[in-house]
Amino acid sequence: MADSISSSDHDRDLPKPRLYNPYQDLQVPSRNLYQLPTSPEFLFVEEASRQRRSWGENLTFYTGCTYLAGAVGGAGTGLVTGVKSFESSDTMKLRINRILNASGHSGRVWGNRLGVIGLLFAGLESGIVTLRDTDDVWNSVAAGLGTGALYRAARGVRSAAVAGAVGGALVGVALTAKQAVKRYVPI
Repeated sequence: MADSISSSDHDRDLPKPRLYNPYQDLQVPSRNLYQLPTSPEFLFVEEASRQRRSWGENLTFYTGCTYLAGAVGGAGTGLVTGVKSFESSDTMKLRINRILNASGHSGRVWGNRLGVIGLLFAGLESGIVTLRDTDDVWNSVAAGLGTGALYRAARGVRSAAVAGAVGGALVGVALTAKQAVKRYVPI
């Protein structure tokens, strides 16, 4: 009988449920408690120790962010272009139409351009990380160089070289700024 485990011993081995009350800091009488999971977030230890996004997450993140930034920036330039194209005889309806058309067109064009750049960067960075089997800032800088060069390759060697240098420099500046913010800005 010593080998059998009593129910109290079994209950003691189970993790205690973590309760969450979203209204606890609001001084509101409430009894809405939610049980938070006690299991680990990752199934395998390798996933938990990984410090970067997977190539698919990287692809989605960079492409989506750059497309959104391009669409917003393009809409802003389209707004300015639409306002500049006003004529004195335009009605309010026609002015709004000019602004919407110019903003929509510029937003699509800039969003697509920057989305392609984000797609190229994410693919190159993931490929370089896989090839080098190390994760450091040089992977990102090399991906910036390659992205600029590939994006402008159809315009000739000189244009590709200049765009590659600009891409690498922009990534270097962005990484330096990110490290400075992490180091000097308390969060």
